[in-house]
Amino acid sequence: MIPSPSLCPACRNQRRMAHRNDRSFYKRKCDATGEQFISIYPSDSPFTVYKPSAWYSDNWDPMKYGREVDLHRPFFAQFQELQKVVPRLGIDIVNCENSDYCNYCGDDKSCYMDIAGEANEDCFYNLFIKYCKNCADCTFAYHSTLCYEAIQCYNSYGVVHSMYLEDCSDCAYCFDCKGCKNCLLSINLRNKEYCILNEQCTKEEYERKRSELKMHTWSGLKNVASIWEKVRIAKGMYRDMYNLSSEQCIGDNIKNSKNCVYAFNATNCEDCKYLNDVLDAKDCQDLNYSLYKPEAAYELISTLAMRFSAFNVASHYCSSVFYCDMVNNSKNLFGCIALNQKEYCILNKQYTKEEYERLVPQIIERMRKDSEWGEFFPHATSAFAYNETVAQEYYPMTREDVNEKNWLWREMSDEQPIVSRIIPAERLPDSIDDIPDDILNWAIQSEISGKPFRIIKQELSFYRKMRLPVPHVHPDERHQQRTSIRNPRKLWGRKCQKCGKGIETTYSLDRPEKVFCEECYLKEVY
Repeated sequence: MIPSPSLCPACRNQRRMAHRNDRSFYKRKCDATGEQFISIYPSDSPFTVYKPSAWYSDNWDPMKYGREVDLHRPFFAQFQELQKVVPRLGIDIVNCENSDYCNYCGDDKSCYMDIAGEANEDCFYNLFIKYCKNCADCTFAYHSTLCYEAIQCYNSYGVVHSMYLEDCSDCAYCFDCKGCKNCLLSINLRNKEYCILNEQCTKEEYERKRSELKMHTWSGLKNVASIWEKVRIAKGMYRDMYNLSSEQCIGDNIKNSKNCVYAFNATNCEDCKYLNDVLDAKDCQDLNYSLYKPEAAYELISTLAMRFSAFNVASHYCSSVFYCDMVNNSKNLFGCIALNQKEYCILNKQYTKEEYERLVPQIIERMRKDSEWGEFFPHATSAFAYNETVAQEYYPMTREDVNEKNWLWREMSDEQPIVSRIIPAERLPDSIDDIPDDILNWAIQSEISGKPFRIIKQELSFYRKMRLPVPHVHPDERHQQRTSIRNPRKLWGRKCQKCGKGIETTYSLDRPEKVFCEECYLKEVY
């Protein structure tokens, strides 16, 4: 009985994303214990905020904030009032060790600025990596080790500045390679070793030419990057969609899925539509960051294992819950916040089964009159300012545009790191061999924005082990650069440049890449 959506898919996606803060971190006190901790809520946030150990403890009861629903008032306004008093989880890390500066992570060990990670160790400045070790500045990397600036890489080792690699090792500046070792500036290779610019070399030739490029220096790395920009266009063949082992799917980065439309970064999904970063979904629509077998679910963000549910934020292992936030292991809830192992509750108030089933249809009828039923939470109920959320990454807006819509914008502080010295990036030693240990006491001024940033100890060890120069730009800007080279989550109609057949692809018409339909791509590459 959920009506058709009133907004287009992109606007619905933007609205959901405005409820997720990935990487805006603040130091603040826990409102339960008074202890300082790292949170996604600033100290002047209007909400009550607890550190994870306090939030998950039995020392407080979210049911005490329960209230009667008023059928004479809009429901979203009542939900927002409840939001302001129920304590919020200050940062979402579960079973993590020495990984305070992480978010949406589980089972991480000794990680820093790992976002949406799982079971990683000694990793930093990553997004959506799982089961990885000693990886830095990667996006969507899985079961990989010693990778740097890698995007969509699987089961790989020692890859640098590469994208779409699988079962590869010791490769740099490569794209769409499988089973390759010791390859450089190459694209579309399969089971090759010692290749440069897609040309076969002997081991000795490869090692000599790679050494001549001086990739352990910042100037050498910049030179290789400029070569790569030309090579990848001249030599590359790009498939219309990077969909693997999938049937009747439209989107990009889809694996082992069937009958999925407008899905992006989706794995093991079936009969779904409008998915973004989703695993194991069945019969779902409009999901973001939803994992572990969501089923018959609609309009969710940041959830795990949700079934027969709709319009929820950051809720896990629930069924038949609607318009809830941070609820876990529960069923038959409506408009609840922070409940765990509960059933038949509305606005955190307990009801009998009969009372719940009588009252919920009345709430829905009132929501219909206010044009609320069938709509995700509005921007006004987001716990974050728009520019703190992932919506700003995928749908960037200016402060003026945000204010015009009466959404919240936060002025970010220019807090300087506490260091003995700030050095402009261009004055750093060119070679990693000449970087002193004392750099850990400095702040580096980004070449792009001038924003200072620090190098952490394990990061310096990583660069030395990988023979890579110290970066010259702020980690946030490196994240933005990786985002910019990923294809947009949007489809264009164009023709295969081999056979002329009509295709849908994430490569827009003005892109220089040679884009092939799947059939032509496979013939050329294999």
